[in-house]
Amino acid sequence: MTANNLTTTLRNSDMLIIDGLHAFDFTLDKNLMIESMDGRDLKRWTFSPEQLDAATFDESLQSWLIGNEDGEHRLVCLSAIKGDNNNDEDQADDDA
Repeated sequence: MTANNLTTTLRNSDMLIIDGLHAFDFTLDKNLMIESMDGRDLKRWTFSPEQLDAATFDESLQSWLIGNEDGEHRLVCLSAIKGDNNNDEDQADDDA
């Protein structure tokens, strides 16, 4: 994984892991807003553009360190594997 900047990485991500919690529900408009369920508790995080710009990439753990008013958080950006609906392997290879 090559780390450009966190905003670019987020635009190409389908899921996040924040502080060890999987987060499928996140939006990146002006701010980054993340929601995740921790048992029965809904957790929410918000990060400003300045906080996104200040995030640093930890090469050894392949994750981002980002801070907000609540402290520092570890963020892992994940991309889903996308497949086609083609069941014919030969045709799928030809399409690539």
